[in-house]
Amino acid sequence: MSYAEVASMGPKQTPEEAAAPQPPQVIVDDSTSTSSLIDVDTPSVRTVPSDYAEQEVKTETQAARIEREEAEKARAKAEALRAEADLAKKKAKSKAKKADTWLTKRFENMGDGPAGALAVANLIAVVGLSGWLGFKAWNSYERGRLSWKDVGLGLGLLGAVGAVEGAFTK
Repeated sequence: MSYAEVASMGPKQTPEEAAAPQPPQVIVDDSTSTSSLIDVDTPSVRTVPSDYAEQEVKTETQAARIEREEAEKARAKAEALRAEADLAKKKAKSKAKKADTWLTKRFENMGDGPAGALAVANLIAVVGLSGWLGFKAWNSYERGRLSWKDVGLGLGLLGAVGAVEGAFTK
């Protein structure tokens, strides 16, 4: 049943009820006074021409003030740029030092010979295996076939590789 059918079953409106309300009428009143408004044509009102900023400098104090303001703006801008450059330089130096320290420690611990080569091979194997397992898990997840059994199998495989590496590195 439609809305129109349901509405037609109800009581009928009278023509006065169905008619739209009358819009409000504007009342014209000629008694408004403009005597309190300021007449801008009188000589007591001063206005600034629109081209005031482009006018020539007429006094030495104006020229000195403009020169000081420009010098102050330039100095503030240069100071801000210098501060930003110093901050960026300090951050870059700190990050480089951290990375250098970390790499230095890792290479010192590796040492020369077969132990160092084994450590690098282990690192490559773990990263490669983890990447491959992650890729497979993501594909299974996208297809909706990732289960807890698969997750457990992957973690078990990583644990077994870790145990074998731990046994061989000692």
